[in-house]
Amino acid sequence: MGRAFEFRKARKMKRWSTMAKTFTRIGKDIVMAVKEGGPDPAANSKLRAVIQNAKAANMPKANVESAIKRASSKDQEDYKEIVLEGYGLHGVAVLVECTTDNNNRTVANVRSYFSKTGGSLGTNGMLDFIFERKCVFKVQNKEGLDLEDLELELIDFGVDDIFVDDETDLINIYGEFKSFGDIQKYLEENGFEIDSSGFERIPLDTKTLSEEESADVDKLIEKLEEDDDVQNVYHNMVLAD
Repeated sequence: MGRAFEFRKARKMKRWSTMAKTFTRIGKDIVMAVKEGGPDPAANSKLRAVIQNAKAANMPKANVESAIKRASSKDQEDYKEIVLEGYGLHGVAVLVECTTDNNNRTVANVRSYFSKTGGSLGTNGMLDFIFERKCVFKVQNKEGLDLEDLELELIDFGVDDIFVDDETDLINIYGEFKSFGDIQKYLEENGFEIDSSGFERIPLDTKTLSEEESADVDKLIEKLEEDDDVQNVYHNMVLAD
């Protein structure tokens, strides 16, 4: 067994760690959705979307139900969403979405990650010209579906890009940030099975780095993604050909 076993164990531990972190993030999303619109998914479109994401992440149904129950309790603390922005090494823009019950702790931790890896935390809004926020839906493909017809149909709902992922065969739908509710309603009313949905920050301007340079930035990204308060990390780094 030896080294091969240790390698397999390390990969398994990392997978479990990633899964636990994903469940923690979804749990926070459930709390915020329930606090905002109540515990009934039928009447709370935001909660429906989070539950879909939980299923896509293979989060056990019992965990989801437990999270909804906790979120409905008066003892459950509220979470706030904050966005932190800065630059890593080599001029790479890094945007960090956080969900926290202690703003000071989160900001201090994120600032330290930037500092320790040679970057610097900046001010809110400084990266607005680099990242565009989009809503994204991943839905099950349908036999005989004409993608061009669907795209023409959804243009009026704020959709600007549709394509099929070759690996998953899921239809990826990108639209304007403000159009999330309209797109969700259309998909649900027209019998599309939504695998997952949410928001992404798309870089409008990219920074091309070598493998060595990207490894420097990866140190910052890894530190950020390990923090329990961090939900998503976005950057504009691309590898040189």
